[in-house]
Amino acid sequence: MAFVLFFDGDCGFCSGSVLRVHALDKEGKIDFAPLQGELSRAMGYTDFAREGGGTMVLLREEDDTAFMKGDAWIELGKALGGIWSFMAKCFGILPKGVRDWSYDLVAKNRYLLAGKGKACAIPDESLKRRMRA
Repeated sequence: MAFVLFFDGDCGFCSGSVLRVHALDKEGKIDFAPLQGELSRAMGYTDFAREGGGTMVLLREEDDTAFMKGDAWIELGKALGGIWSFMAKCFGILPKGVRDWSYDLVAKNRYLLAGKGKACAIPDESLKRRMRA
């Protein structure tokens, strides 16, 4: 199963998260696309990058299901497998309101955590192959 993780390309925290997910995704199931990019614009996701509390979007390509906020964390953990899948199941026990509240807390403070960049870090070749415009 393949996924596309849409992320705020202007956010240092989000770009760092992409690097971590890329390193953890040994099977190469997850591609990446900035919310400010053409693919995001074509799919109607660009508004999710708002500065006051953005939302990553995880798209499962098999059935075009989009997951957001806490649900995206859960689906991402399942996609990564191993301990991440177990952690996703544990997080999934929490009520959706609690999951989304915790997601919103991180999202609201993401620029404080890592800053806002004018450009993202230059990815290595293996990550470049998995980036979509």
